[in-house]
Amino acid sequence: MKARDLRNLTLEELKNKEEDLSQELFNLRLQASTGQLQNSGRMREVRKDIARIKTIYKEEKHG
Repeated sequence: MKARDLRNLTLEELKNKEEDLSQELFNLRLQASTGQLQNSGRMREVRKDIARIKTIYKEEKHG
């Protein structure tokens, strides 16, 4: 997910997107612990997307 795409979202949409990605990350971690994870690179992508969302959320909220 690109930062420019996230900047077009409202604060409410950003918060919802973060919650969805957090749930996905939880599920990926669960799959990894049980040996069912097929794409380990997806965990890294999701973590980075969450960080992007948090950064943009703070920028929008404070600036």
